[in-house]
Amino acid sequence: MNEVKTPLELSGRCLCGAVTVTATAADPILRACHCSMCRQHTSSVFVNIRADQDSIVMNGPVKVYKSSDWAQRAFCEVCGSTLWYGLIDDNSRNLAAGLFENAGAATLAMEYFTDDCPRGYAFAGDHQKLTRKQTFALFAPDEGEAQ
Repeated sequence: MNEVKTPLELSGRCLCGAVTVTATAADPILRACHCSMCRQHTSSVFVNIRADQDSIVMNGPVKVYKSSDWAQRAFCEVCGSTLWYGLIDDNSRNLAAGLFENAGAATLAMEYFTDDCPRGYAFAGDHQKLTRKQTFALFAPDEGEAQ
C-alpha cells in the first residue's frame, strides 16, 4: 500500500517580523548554494527549503533585486533578511530556510557550487553535491558563468 504524505505547513517570518510567509511543502528538503552571489547576499551559504510554488504567500515590505539576467533575490525592506532566490522565466522562489523554525524540520538533500565553498566550513552527511559545472548544466546550460 502506498503511503500518502501530508504536505508540511510552513509558517515563518523575517528577523523583524515585518514580512510573514506561509507555504506548503509536499517534499520538504533543504538545498545549500555556495555561489559567490549567494554568499554575498547572505554573508554565508544560502540554505533554502523547497516549497510548493503555488502555495507561497508572502506579506509585508518585500524588496526584489534582479541579480542577473535570469535570477532575482528578495529581502525584507526593513531588516534586510534574505527571503528567497528565484528564476525570472518561471517565477520560481526558493525560500530561505531561516525564515522557518528549525528550517522547517527538513533535511539537507543537495549542495550547489561545492567547488566555490570557502575552506572554513563544510556540511556533513550523505547528500548530493554538485560542482559549478554540474550546477550550470542543471539550471542554466546556456548561461555559463553568469549567475
